[in-house]
Amino acid sequence: MTPQPDPEAGAAVKAADRAHVFHSWSAQELIDPLAVAGAEGSYFWDYDGRRYLDFTSGLVYTNIGYQHPKVVAAIQEQAARMTTFAPAFAVEARSEAARLIAGRTPGDLDKIFFTNGGADAVEHALRMARLHTGRPKVLSAYRSYHGGTQQAVNVTGDPRRWASDSGTAGVVHFWAPFLYRSRFYAETEEQECARALEHLETTIAFEGPSTIAAVVLETIPGTAGIMPPPPGYLAGVRELCDKHGIVLVLDEVMAGFGRTGTWFAADLYDVVPDLMTFAKGVNSGYVPLGGVAISSEIAATFATRPYPGGLTYSGHPLACAAAVATINVMEEEGVVENAAALGASVVGPGLRELAERHPSVGEVRGTGMFWAVELVRDRETREPLVPYNASAEANAPMAAFAAAAKKAGIWPFVNMNRTHVVPPLNTSEAELKEGLAALDTALSVADEYVR
Repeated sequence: MTPQPDPEAGAAVKAADRAHVFHSWSAQELIDPLAVAGAEGSYFWDYDGRRYLDFTSGLVYTNIGYQHPKVVAAIQEQAARMTTFAPAFAVEARSEAARLIAGRTPGDLDKIFFTNGGADAVEHALRMARLHTGRPKVLSAYRSYHGGTQQAVNVTGDPRRWASDSGTAGVVHFWAPFLYRSRFYAETEEQECARALEHLETTIAFEGPSTIAAVVLETIPGTAGIMPPPPGYLAGVRELCDKHGIVLVLDEVMAGFGRTGTWFAADLYDVVPDLMTFAKGVNSGYVPLGGVAISSEIAATFATRPYPGGLTYSGHPLACAAAVATINVMEEEGVVENAAALGASVVGPGLRELAERHPSVGEVRGTGMFWAVELVRDRETREPLVPYNASAEANAPMAAFAAAAKKAGIWPFVNMNRTHVVPPLNTSEAELKEGLAALDTALSVADEYVR
């Protein structure tokens, strides 16, 4: 589609938004949301006709881009046939979505409990773990994000938790591995892995293994910085959980459904959790959908004992039809393979080349279409470009970087002192190179703040 400027319509959309929409994670009078007129493929545009290459995939969920015709058609067809139906019934779209998801999850995660999104998937996974074990505590990592609902935000390990942290949620945080900013004084990935596992094992011992229901981890942390764990770490966590009868929950809400160049990030590490949460890419975010993939052992807990939880819109037919179409499109068009191939041949090398030329880049890390660029004031000291949880004037360098990126034609995913490169998985090589060129321009602005 060719963007058609219509500033008057854009002004009306913006006015209604500012008058009535309450935005998440925001001080309402300090934001200026862009009025979006349309989107297609890897691009979206505003009412002034300005087009942006979306390097955010929405919120890392439009894994097959915007308005894929086969998924749009599937939603239309489902709406014409059966728009909605209660979750207690067997419905074709719901059954088929569950079958297709279970066919791609690792190990015996063959039962699917549908939710409306990732946060409530985490809520239910932790409820299942507590009921299965009869234990109260959950261990989760700093530098993590698991959602905005009450339990999910309490297991989150970033500042968004602080305002809602009651201190009574039964959550204990620990440090997961991250060599670039190691909490273990490690110098190699092997040291970081061993010391992180020792730290977790000690935490379990001092908290009391018999009190811990679950360890929950993002397989590859997303919003917190896209930090692939070192080889052996997740296998070590699996071993610790097995030793103490603790449920391992892997959160694949952001990393799942091809984002890492595999169907799930767990496939990269040959680890099978007891519970796996998903959302976002399951249907490219076209209709809200999430869920929990459940092992046979935990599913058996509720074979004759009712599971005390549910949602009115669990397995909504429109959302499930979108999931069926999305998964089929990903198979037919080789979307997962494309993410792996272009991540290895274009994105990774391109970002590393930028790092060589821009002193503001401290580290590049990632896999598939899941990358982070860590921005620093000083490469030697690794001082972040902006302080942790910076806002207002303290965040000016990152704000300047983001503004430069938008001016250059890409919409960046910016969090703290990082920009994440997370475009749709079917973005073309030419589009990726266009985005990298725009990122090159924006990084020159970040370079101005280097000491």
